[in-house]
Amino acid sequence: MVGEDHGSPAAAVFDALGGEYEKAFASSPAHRASLERLLEGLAPGSRVLDVGSGTGRPTAAALAGAGHRVLGVDVSPVMVEIASRQVPKAEFRCADIRRTPLEEASLDAVCVYFALLQMSRAEQSELVRRLARALRPGGLLALATVPLDVEEFDGVFMGQDVRVTSFAAEDVVALVRAAGLTVESRESVLFTPAHPDARPEPQLFLHCRREEA
Repeated sequence: MVGEDHGSPAAAVFDALGGEYEKAFASSPAHRASLERLLEGLAPGSRVLDVGSGTGRPTAAALAGAGHRVLGVDVSPVMVEIASRQVPKAEFRCADIRRTPLEEASLDAVCVYFALLQMSRAEQSELVRRLARALRPGGLLALATVPLDVEEFDGVFMGQDVRVTSFAAEDVVALVRAAGLTVESRESVLFTPAHPDARPEPQLFLHCRREEA
């Protein structure tokens, strides 16, 4: 479902990138391995939220293809339109996840693949806490980010001007633990997107579980 253009910097960046983003990151072995691990832990027909769902591939496509009920939320109208076309078995909504209501204990899993980097540190921390509360006890969260100790760093990503904020790896782990999540696995990799302007970037993949009540 395509909603209004929220006019955020992130929306502008990913509207401009469109399908080029998928082409650049589709070859990531770590992302696909993370999805495989998540799928192994889900009961049939699980309800999954995909934050920053992009073009719908590979995340929503893999989950919906396995029979799970997937809602993708992305701030980019262009990405939502592409995802709705490419992954018709999932639902997509153009919205800012920071202002999207989330019912407590309503989800079996949440995916957050590289969706935090254009939020402030306070916004990232608050969002992870909200996502953790939206998980049922024992629910799963798969999170990936670029683990750098930077705040409002102005850079260029695939030809687009971006302002990036992130945490060092240990601070990302501390953030999810503070939200009431147990880190069950952690993988650090170096990945170079398939794009002429791309540079190798560190990536951190976490698999977490909401603690039982």
